[in-house]
Parts: sequence; C-alpha cells; structure tokens
Amino acid sequence: MKIFAGNSNKLLAEAICGYLDIPLGKASVRRFADQEIFVEIQENVRGEDVFVIQSTSFPANDHLMEMLIMIDALRRSSARRITAVLPYFGYARQDRKPGPRAPISAKLVANLITEAGADRVLTLDLHAGQIQGFFDIPTDNLFAVPLLSRDVKERYPQGSLMVVSPDVGGVVRARALAKRLDSLLAIVDKRRDRPGESEVMNVIGDVTGKDCLLIDDIVDSGGTLCNAAETLLEKGATSVTAYITHGVLSGGAVARVTASKLKELVITDSIQPTPAVQSAENIRVISTATLIGEAINRTAAEQSVSSLFD
Repeated sequence: MKIFAGNSNKLLAEAICGYLDIPLGKASVRRFADQEIFVEIQENVRGEDVFVIQSTSFPANDHLMEMLIMIDALRRSSARRITAVLPYFGYARQDRKPGPRAPISAKLVANLITEAGADRVLTLDLHAGQIQGFFDIPTDNLFAVPLLSRDVKERYPQGSLMVVSPDVGGVVRARALAKRLDSLLAIVDKRRDRPGESEVMNVIGDVTGKDCLLIDDIVDSGGTLCNAAETLLEKGATSVTAYITHGVLSGGAVARVTASKLKELVITDSIQPTPAVQSAENIRVISTATLIGEAINRTAAEQSVSSLFD
C-alpha cells in the first residue's frame, strides 16, 4: 500500500507512516498564482492500494479541494483502490435541514468524494453516525473513546469520576465512555439561541464531589464547554476536564478556554494543532496515529476494523 497526504495535517500523516513503517508517498500539492490547486503524484501507483490522509479543517474548502484533486490524480494514475482517510470530516454539522431551503452539505461533500474516485472512506468520530449512510461506498467510522478512556485511567482515580454529556445529543458518546470507565453519567441541559452561542440551563445528575469529564466530538467556539464547566463547579463538582475528539477551536476559542474554569481540555490531533493551541497551558493533545494507522493496516489486509473497539 501507499499513503499520500495533503497539506491539512502532514504531522499526523507522518506519524501514521511511522507506525506502519512505510514512507509517506511523494506528491506535490501547490497553487498557481490565482490560487488554483495543482496536484502531482511523483511516484508510480499503478495497481496500488492507496490511502489519502486529509482533514477537511480550516481552511475547509481549500483542504477539501486538495483531497478531491489528489483522489482524481490517483484514479487517473491507475491506482487499484483509493481510500479517503478523513481524521476530521468537515461540513458534518450540516447533516440535516434545520429549516426551509437549507442545504444538507454533508451529503454534498459525500457525493463529491465518491464522484472524485474514492473507493472507500475512513474517518474518525463523525458528528452524526447517519452520515455513513450519505456515502454509497464502504465507510468506516472510527471511535476515539478507547484512546480517551485509556488517558483517563492513567490520570484519574476511578471512584471519583463522573462522565458528563454537554448536551442531550451527545448522550450515546458519553455513555460509551462511562461504560468503559465504570462510572456514573450526567447530562448538561442547554439552550442554543444562535449558532456558536449556548446558555447552560440545568444539570441532570448529582455531580457533588466528583471529577467531571465532559465528552464531545467537536469543540469550536468553546462557549458550550466553558459554560458547562462553570455550571458543574457551581453544582459542587471538584474539577472539570473536557475530552474532545476534534479541536476546531475557531476565533477566540483558545483564549476562552485558557481563561475558563476548565482544569484541562484534551483534544486529539485529528486537526493539526495551531501554535496557539500548542502554547496553551490547559490544552493537551493526544495522538490518533496508532488508531488510524492500525485501521489502515487492517483495511489493506482485508481484516476487521470494528474489532478494534471490542
């Protein structure tokens, strides 16, 4: 097999190649003067099982186009099979029509990836599980919960833990972590008045004297987490730590998290951390290279990927 990467997360791609003990494929991804993207695959891929690693994070449209053009270049170079590996699947939050005359952009992006020539998709913690059904090609959705639970067990005494979902929609994810940790579960009831803003209303569950672990798939503005942490502490929690898979952290999110009452925000490297994230005192990044690398290895060997989570 051969692995190629766009410009969105070269560090993760190199770490995955390090785990698999293979070199990162040679490809040039550059721009013309008018910012058109040009891709050149610089080695033979005829008959190869090829994986393209690219998170469609900020700037989302540029990184999406890089991936589509790279897939097209590989298809026209006679690659036997092309797997699009998206550690972070952008546009996933637009998975339904919230109102009249609105798009379902996640479905559109799925169509674009398929039409570009991808034979299968490998991604991590989709915002909504039903997005797998938007693809007409095989799609594996990996889960970060095993990585996060391992990190929790190394750092927290089990008896004091309380897993908390920051909203009702994230209960399934929170329950999966609570089951692995054998801990109790609480839910923060919030009301979102407009995109990017939230108001915490109530906490379902007794968090008194507990080390609370907020679990979610995406942290964007950070407002929800910071409000939830403040409310949990007001309700008697001893400390609040957030475990989030995708650290989008747009705008002033890093400053907001740094100034908040969160003990720590733990994110994965599904999105390449910015210098601001790397220098923040209460933000820590854990690697997904082993998880994604093993999933790639099993996909290439036609072995079970789901058994990774048994």
